[in-house]
Amino acid sequence: MSRHFSAAEHVVLGIVQANLPDSLTPYADMARQAGMREDEVLALLRQLKESGAIRRFGASIRHQRTGWSHNAMVGWKVRPEEVEDCGCKAAWHERVSHVYYRPSPVSDWPYELYTMIHGHSEAECRQTVEDIMRATSLQEYVILRTLKELKKTSMTYFP
Repeated sequence: MSRHFSAAEHVVLGIVQANLPDSLTPYADMARQAGMREDEVLALLRQLKESGAIRRFGASIRHQRTGWSHNAMVGWKVRPEEVEDCGCKAAWHERVSHVYYRPSPVSDWPYELYTMIHGHSEAECRQTVEDIMRATSLQEYVILRTLKELKKTSMTYFP
C-alpha cells in the first residue's frame, strides 16, 4: 500500500534524510529551512513515526570522525533484576554511546546487556570495560569486535 505524503511531509522528510543541522537547535534550523515553526516540525515527525510512515528517527554516530579509532560491542551477563541499574550506570560512561538489553532466545548465549564502547586505543576500550565492572555488578562479558561496517546511511524517502 502506498502512502500519499503532504507537501509539508515532503519538505521535512527531504531535510531529515540528509544530515541533521550541526547546531544546538537542529529542529529550529530544520523548521526555518522548511518554512515552518519548530513545534510543527516536531509534531509532524512524531506523527510520521506513530503512523509507521517512518520506522525510526535518530542520529548515527560516525565515531571515526570524532577521533575515536577503536570500538567494541561488549555483551554482558546480567541478572534480570539488575538490568535497569547496570544499564543506566554503564550509559553514564563518557566512552559508551549505546546500551541495549536484548534477552537471549537461546540457552548457550548468556549475554543480554550490550554496551557500545569507543576509544582512542584498544587499551582505552578495555579500561572502559574495567570501569563498568567497578561501577556495576557486571563481571562476565564477551568483547565483540567490528569486522566490517555494512550500513550507516540515512533512509532516502524521496530522490
